[in-house]
Amino acid sequence: MITCSLFTNACTQTGKVAEQTKKQTQHSKDAKIEKVVKTAKEWQEILSAEEYRILREQGTERAFTGKYWDNKAEGTYSCSGCQLPLFESDTKFKSGTGWPSFYQPVNEANVATKADNSHGWSRVEVLCGRCDGHLGHVFEDGPKPTGLRYCINGNILTFQAKE
Repeated sequence: MITCSLFTNACTQTGKVAEQTKKQTQHSKDAKIEKVVKTAKEWQEILSAEEYRILREQGTERAFTGKYWDNKAEGTYSCSGCQLPLFESDTKFKSGTGWPSFYQPVNEANVATKADNSHGWSRVEVLCGRCDGHLGHVFEDGPKPTGLRYCINGNILTFQAKE
């Protein structure tokens, strides 16, 4: 949960998302994920128009239209911008939202979170830990063991099936 004050223009994360963010901050200090930094032109050259719109411009795909929302195969989901592994299929669950949903990332350092107060809502944005691409949002209504729902745009994921 994010609590925001309109008078001070400040937001504070509370609950499970705040705990996850605190862990990610510690892991990001310890982890050695080399950042991928590119210009807008360089990103446009390697991403499809849809991937660019979502990853670099914080877009989203319509529910039930993206890749992988209903994928039941075993494997690993990675960022299409930098190929960093993000989520494993054994943490994917049917949320009914129309987007792939996971209850935890492959490694806490592989995703980052930040407050997102766009569109008149207070949410927590999920970013790729390597290229800072927009992945989706995380909510506190997921299943055990974390209670989190990482609601991720499928069109910015690649999938490597388990062999």
